[in-house]
Amino acid sequence: MDKNAFTLLGIDIKWYGVIIASAFLIGVFLSIKECRRIGFKEDTLIDFLLVIVPVGIICARLYYVAFEWRQYINDPIQILNFRAGGLAIHGGIIGGAIAGMIFCKVKKIRFFQIIDIITPAVVLGQGLGRWGNFINEEAHGGPTDLPWGILVNGQKVHPTFLYESIADVLIFLFLIWYRKHKRKNEGEVLALYFILYSAVRFFIESLRTDSLMFLGLKTAQLVSIGLIIIGIGLFIFVRVNGKTKTDRLQ
Repeated sequence: MDKNAFTLLGIDIKWYGVIIASAFLIGVFLSIKECRRIGFKEDTLIDFLLVIVPVGIICARLYYVAFEWRQYINDPIQILNFRAGGLAIHGGIIGGAIAGMIFCKVKKIRFFQIIDIITPAVVLGQGLGRWGNFINEEAHGGPTDLPWGILVNGQKVHPTFLYESIADVLIFLFLIWYRKHKRKNEGEVLALYFILYSAVRFFIESLRTDSLMFLGLKTAQLVSIGLIIIGIGLFIFVRVNGKTKTDRLQ
């Protein structure tokens, strides 16, 4: 499949970028819709996103480069070549979360309050963004004879991008339902995202052949275990000490 979606002013626009940008816009739309539903200030959300999204993208790239530095050591300018792919979601989550907490501290906004607004959109964006991996023929699994396998370099392999995409959409639907009907405390949606997405990612990493490695172990699996533990701890903490959804909105 052609990796170029179209050409604009002599510049080839990659499908990878188009898909990521589309996923972002959909996420913003859904988050604004939730703001209107609960009475949260839309301008505050936009300001929040303008901080965490660029930081998240940069950190996602730096995270990937840190574990694949051999690819860039002789041509470091390629670190800036975002169009070639190579964004690690865990790096984006860590960087975005730190930037978001600083923003909320400065603006005196409850972090868990605003993060629960965007979390379902984030996981949906991840699910849509995985199709960029399909276009780039990356993030796939090992050989398989299953009928839904895809051909990469002439070999039939697990479409792990598809597995995660489907799982992410299901997690999105669950979080939307939970947020509307079951949530009692701010932070529960984030906690459930950590638990559910990390469990899915741990399984999918067992099938992938291009995983980032650290000391012979798959980095994503190590981080996933950590996030599951954090998610469980966070869920318990907010149930005991968190702000309820009936508290005054910012």
